[in-house]
Amino acid sequence: MADLHTTNLCAEIISTHFGPLASKVASILLSRGRLTLPQLARFTSLKPRLVRNILLVLIQQNIVWHANSETDGSGEEVLEFNVEECLMRLHFGAFVYQAEELFGVAGGEIIQLVLDHGKLTSPRILQSLNAAATSFLPSEDKTPVVYSQALYKLVSLRYLKPSTVSSHISPRDKRIQYEAEEKAKISGFPTSKQLREAKETVDARFKMEEAETEKIGLKRKAKSQLPSTKKRKATSTKEDDGTVVDTVYFRVNFDKFNIHTRNALIEKAVQERYNPGAALVVRAILKITEETQHSVADIRSDPLSVSNIILHLNSEEDEETLTSGLIQSSSSKSKSAGSCVKEYLGILSSADNPTPTGRAGAFLEFSSKGKGGGSGKVQVLFDIVARRLKRQVLEGVARERHGLEGVRVIRLLMDTGKLDEKQISKNVMMPLKDVRPLLSALSASSLVSIIEVPKSADRNPTRMFYLWQVDIPKAFSHILNVLYKTLYNISARRQAEREDPTLVAVLNKRERSDVSVDVEGLLSQHEKEVLKAWEEKEQKLSILEGRVEESVFIVRELGRAVGSLED
Repeated sequence: MADLHTTNLCAEIISTHFGPLASKVASILLSRGRLTLPQLARFTSLKPRLVRNILLVLIQQNIVWHANSETDGSGEEVLEFNVEECLMRLHFGAFVYQAEELFGVAGGEIIQLVLDHGKLTSPRILQSLNAAATSFLPSEDKTPVVYSQALYKLVSLRYLKPSTVSSHISPRDKRIQYEAEEKAKISGFPTSKQLREAKETVDARFKMEEAETEKIGLKRKAKSQLPSTKKRKATSTKEDDGTVVDTVYFRVNFDKFNIHTRNALIEKAVQERYNPGAALVVRAILKITEETQHSVADIRSDPLSVSNIILHLNSEEDEETLTSGLIQSSSSKSKSAGSCVKEYLGILSSADNPTPTGRAGAFLEFSSKGKGGGSGKVQVLFDIVARRLKRQVLEGVARERHGLEGVRVIRLLMDTGKLDEKQISKNVMMPLKDVRPLLSALSASSLVSIIEVPKSADRNPTRMFYLWQVDIPKAFSHILNVLYKTLYNISARRQAEREDPTLVAVLNKRERSDVSVDVEGLLSQHEKEVLKAWEEKEQKLSILEGRVEESVFIVRELGRAVGSLED
């Protein structure tokens, strides 16, 4: 079951995409947890046939899981709502835009078609796109060959992943089943070591299943018996290595697209802290290692040699950006691009500050012993950067609600750990009478928590130490709920603005065929002002929604890279 704000946001998303009846079904699943079809029909007061059709659509869109219930032994099918899949629908526009940037117009259309239908086979994708292309004027970007090549690239680079029967089962159910199977193999009462080994076996089994699932989407082409010529070898491409399996259903791999969003956030953080030259070096590293990045849960990138980075930044524009970001003495000659890259790598890896504090502020790390001279290979520290971005979000919430004093308390507790109010008052240099209400306000916002340490066994409240700390999972869980509430309010505000009778009349008039020819000349001054005011509100709401979605991405998606470390 989901909390109130998550339920409201998911119900609003389903209502926008599938209508109010589907939103009613989703709201019941979110508030009551997993249910059977008869229970769902009874709670929604809808006909079972209508509920069944709605569930078929939601299952096709990967929003609802279904599995056989084994708790009561009946084996009846139960249904569960997939919250993460629903929230990802907020980023569908960004996914299509990224696909167009990476694979052209054909790649964007393929991603958009798969997102619209949930999952499709390759013949269905090519058939729909070719039929749509023939209905318009012919274009070089919309030919069957171009679509086939774009589809192969999307599958081979894991932007589209196969959808199997196990994809419709909740990962939690599969983990419980696998752990039960491993525990059944243990004779007697299991020890902590055996339980830990069983958990590791289950994790390895999950990874093995994911690797096997990725292989079923492609098959190798049969080798030709004809002798190959030099001309044929010169014109061969990677597409000759295999083809897409026709019988496999494909769905969009959100993790692969989220990698680009994470890389853009890292590049933005580098530019804000240093300059465009340092951001250019980080962008080059992320671009070269892009194909080996599989998920936002990766702790660090693959090692990359310094020479590869220098070869990638060989244009005159890149060299000018690199040299302009470093201060050079007037007597010395201008540095080359290679030496500038090495300087930036030393700065980004905090080579001059080999302490825990310096490492906590680094973006890169040298994977060999030669850290100072720029030799060896470089890795991007995804986990450390993600931890730093999450901390910025936490401090931003504290600053907005409780001012700079709240930020000082949060930073002190995160750096030092548990402290009592007297120690906090001394370290933040504030009187105790001001610290106490501030700590109470921070506790009400779930940003700090209190711990009771008894002096005696009777746990008398008068004989206890009361220590304050930042409970990171609790704090970010509260922040995430507040962000979900903000997204729901933005959507509700946008819907309320569009339902204004005056605006609806103006929009209907603008859509008329006789008015759409000359909108500026056929609309009155008042109608133009109404449209302009509505467009300004839409723009402000879109900007605010983008900022909130960025914070949600940092807290929820980037938190996966550091979740195990924080636990």
